[in-house]
Amino acid sequence: MSELKKDLDQENEDTLNSQDMADLIDQYGFDTKEFTPGSLVKGKIIKVTSSHVLVDIGFKSEGMIPLEEFGPENERDEIMPGDEVEAILEKSDPKEGYIILSKKRANAIRALDNLEKAYKTRSWIVGKVDHKVKNGYEVDVGIMTFMPDSHADVRAVKDSESLLGNRYKFKVIRFERKSENAVLSRKAFLQDEREKKKKVVFEQMKKGLKVQGSVRTLTNFGAFVDIGGIEGLLHISDISWGKINHPSEVFKVGDEIEVVILDFNEKEDRISLGYKQMSEDPWENIIDRYMEGQKIAGKVVSLTDFGAFIELEPGVEGLVHISDLTWSRKLIHPKKILSQGEDVVVTILSINPESKRISLGLKQSSPHPLEDFQQKYSPGSRVKGKITSITDFGGFLEVDKGIEGLIHISDISWKKIRHPSDVLKQGDEIEVIILNIDVEKQKLSLGIKQLEGDIWEDFFKRQRMGDIVHVKIIRIADFGVFVEITPGIEGVVFLSELDENKIENPGEVFKVGEQRNAKLIKLNQKEKKISLSFRQALLDQQKMEYQRYSKSQDGSLTLGDIMRDQLNAIDLKPKQKDGGKKVEADKPPAEKKAKPTAKKKTEETPDSRAKEKTAKVEKPKKKEAAKTVPKKKKAEEKTAKKEKKEESPTKNKKEDIVNKVAAKAKNIEEDSGEKEEKKND
Repeated sequence: MSELKKDLDQENEDTLNSQDMADLIDQYGFDTKEFTPGSLVKGKIIKVTSSHVLVDIGFKSEGMIPLEEFGPENERDEIMPGDEVEAILEKSDPKEGYIILSKKRANAIRALDNLEKAYKTRSWIVGKVDHKVKNGYEVDVGIMTFMPDSHADVRAVKDSESLLGNRYKFKVIRFERKSENAVLSRKAFLQDEREKKKKVVFEQMKKGLKVQGSVRTLTNFGAFVDIGGIEGLLHISDISWGKINHPSEVFKVGDEIEVVILDFNEKEDRISLGYKQMSEDPWENIIDRYMEGQKIAGKVVSLTDFGAFIELEPGVEGLVHISDLTWSRKLIHPKKILSQGEDVVVTILSINPESKRISLGLKQSSPHPLEDFQQKYSPGSRVKGKITSITDFGGFLEVDKGIEGLIHISDISWKKIRHPSDVLKQGDEIEVIILNIDVEKQKLSLGIKQLEGDIWEDFFKRQRMGDIVHVKIIRIADFGVFVEITPGIEGVVFLSELDENKIENPGEVFKVGEQRNAKLIKLNQKEKKISLSFRQALLDQQKMEYQRYSKSQDGSLTLGDIMRDQLNAIDLKPKQKDGGKKVEADKPPAEKKAKPTAKKKTEETPDSRAKEKTAKVEKPKKKEAAKTVPKKKKAEEKTAKKEKKEESPTKNKKEDIVNKVAAKAKNIEEDSGEKEEKKND
């Protein structure tokens, strides 16, 4: 019994002890579950010390959170008593009277929950771009996550520093809870938001609508303007009626401006905006305010390689081309003549309202230097100058400051030259004659060869039609040949005057450089053209030779004598074959080449001359007969036929020559008779 009593007493004692403990817990409001390490607790900040933040979490003792878990030192000023905070209970020590909490762990758990929720529901999460890492950024959302460079914005980010320290909304594009890894995208969030806003904007959009916008970015070709969550392009040509080089001359990033919607395409997601359209177009009545030839003051707004742009009024600019800057033929860069911002007086050359272009001239606002030059000099005057440039058609000579004249290639020398550089050199100082001054066309013609006088005029004074001149062939054409009579004087011999025989291709008969006698048959002093004849020169030469020959002989000379002399001078012997090689016929003896005397001619008779001709023909026959030993009659017949064939062309050739000589002699006699009659008359 005693043992049972003891057991009951012990049981009652234990029961009391448990009850007492429960009463105590109820009295102080403690929950035994909250003492479990790792549990999430909420509390209010009651005090901030140099190392910890004291938090009232409803325990008998305050919880302590290390101060560094509240972020960098510059952010700790935001910690205020009374602020609620979540933390993880790490450990507690009732004997020491404190509870250690971790805000960092609580943030990590909360962040993982938020990341998982955002990833599954495709919603967004808020985070702060902490710092730049390789190929991206680290973003603090309670834990450190990664954002690639390509997902930082809808456009490429030029300045990565501009994102650091800022809080943005992100989409979770990849998440793993076990490894606590997550990849975020700010670009995806912006695109989603943009699509939502785009629908709203396009529903209200129409052409010509004026809207407020904010300049987001500036480029070389224009500015992007945010007009309610969606961006439109304001092209540089639609910023100002005048010419601008860059949008930054008018806007800066962040400017609030009013623009008009010019065009839009919802499918292609494009919006074209206009800024200059907010004001009246100054080109609409441009003809009423300006006219061609008008001199007007303007301001140089820009200089280029091809000219200068002059602002006549806001929004109206004209171009002074580089060729209209000075009267000098040499092009000078606009920057060496004008400066940006300079005030100038220009002349309006042309106006095109449709293309909105005005051509201006700076040199036209001052008199042409040739006007003053014309007062000092006249055609025929001699001046000196320096060669400034050489072209294929001539050379330019500077005769005065800003005045250049052309020496055409045809006025350089009386002789034919291939290129002006054969005679002229750039930088040479030479003397010239002024040929013509044309102020209206702004041309000055000069000449060098005129210093020597006109060789054509001298030639026509010296020569007459019918004169025989010695010429040199310089060019060959299809219709004849060109000849040089004297240096600088040329003429032409047409096909019909080349030879008695018809010549179709002069290049096969004549060569460049060949020298001949020619007869002047046509002279045109006005056009400086000369026609000559080789054929007539040859006939005249033969007549002169006959006349000289006839004067040197007595009256016993006959036509037969002339024919005999001509025949003796021609080789009529046929060519023979010797060992398979062609051998020229024997030349006539030297005695036959000599001119026969009058005495010898009187001794010869027609019979003797006939015998002599027969002997000449039969002589080669006898030689062949002596050499040939007849074996058969057939051989003799072949030999006889061969002799006849050889003899026949020889006779024909003689007859042709005799006929030609007789005809020429007859012509010569007739011409001589006519001349004698004229002399007697």
